[in-house]
Amino acid sequence: MTSGHPGADPPDLALLTGVRSGKRSYYREFIRTDERMQRTVRALDSISRALVRTGEGPRSLLEEVARAAGDHLSAPWVMLALCDGSLLRARPRFVAVDGTGRALERPDGMAVIADELARIRSGDVQPAGPGDPRVRIPMTLEGQLVGALVAVHDLPAAPEPGDISVLRVLANQAAVALHTSEQYQAGLELHQRAQRLYDEATEQNRNLTERTRELRATEQRLVAARQRELLDAERHRIARELHDSVSQFVLSAGMAVEMARGDAAAIGPAARALGTQLDRAKDLTQQAIQQLREAIYALHHAASGEDPASLPELLSELAGQYRPRLPVQVRVEGGPQTPLGPRPDHELVRIAGEALFNVANHAGATRAVIRLRYRPDQLLLAIADDGTGDPVTLSRLLRIERNAVTDGRHRGLANMAVRAEKVGGTLAFRRARLGGVRIEVRIPLPVRMEPAYPQLDVKHIEETAQ
Repeated sequence: MTSGHPGADPPDLALLTGVRSGKRSYYREFIRTDERMQRTVRALDSISRALVRTGEGPRSLLEEVARAAGDHLSAPWVMLALCDGSLLRARPRFVAVDGTGRALERPDGMAVIADELARIRSGDVQPAGPGDPRVRIPMTLEGQLVGALVAVHDLPAAPEPGDISVLRVLANQAAVALHTSEQYQAGLELHQRAQRLYDEATEQNRNLTERTRELRATEQRLVAARQRELLDAERHRIARELHDSVSQFVLSAGMAVEMARGDAAAIGPAARALGTQLDRAKDLTQQAIQQLREAIYALHHAASGEDPASLPELLSELAGQYRPRLPVQVRVEGGPQTPLGPRPDHELVRIAGEALFNVANHAGATRAVIRLRYRPDQLLLAIADDGTGDPVTLSRLLRIERNAVTDGRHRGLANMAVRAEKVGGTLAFRRARLGGVRIEVRIPLPVRMEPAYPQLDVKHIEETAQ
């Protein structure tokens, strides 16, 4: 078709179609250009669809980028990979798809992919040489190489600059996605660390609250223990005063009454009324001594409002009252099948207390041992020392105290024997392995308590004295 004006230039088809070619056929070149344009549009459309699939993570986007690049190059495979040392937290670090768009999990199946992966990881992303079907497109962030997109094209001719531009857009989009992944992983790690720190802080706060509560409770217990310690110290002081002063005065009064009874008996019938009064005075002094000893024992033990202690605990407390003046050890073997009860415990502790008092004041001992041995049918309480006492002498003194009227000061052994009998047991004196005396109390189990203390037979005492 020509212009109507003579001499006019023929129409420029290149200007009309945007296609220049040295060939006579413009239509064929137009078709090739249109196909490349269609591939580019499809690639961009695929990327746009992948960008809005944020819930699937970066892997979905990278695989879509690889598929778009493969479709644009008609490639049998495409892969994206990161260099070692770049975007350390980004995941995934390697993505590959085959010609059908199927994701390849491992690069080991194809040697060429494994080789290219090794090159990218080492940072070698050099362009392929002339005639090489491989295409290497670097992925950069802020001018820094972070990875590459590599493919083998199957185009009739080498990719043109427009194709490379499309691939560069795809590669950079993949780089941005991986950078976003790294930032997300870093934020996730920071969030997890913050959560761990918060949990640790919460746990520490809970522990501190618990420790504070325990410390306050301990402080209250210490205050209460200090108060009990002061009360115990005061009770023990009063008990010592009663034992060392008041008891001695009462015993001296009893001895004076006993001497007056002897003088009254020498006068004869004229002093019968005086003798009766002296007998009454003697009985009162003995009752006073008994009450003093009970008061001393009560002062040496906890108040009634406190929880009752076991027999081993009572013996340990008793032993502590003599330290450090007299080192006393408490050894317990076995345990009770059933508790003995407060009354048997009371009598046994009183026996042990009287024994330790004698050891500390009369035996010249440097140590003592209290042994409590539980057996199915018997309980053994033994107090041994390394003093100068003699078991034969003590046995003779016990017989004298039980069968004769004394001056009122030497009733300790007889009281111990009476207390042992009250719980159905026996009292004996033996030579201790420590070198001194071993006082043994054996009680059959179960314990059978006598209803009351035996009454003092005044008439028998008077007949014996005469």
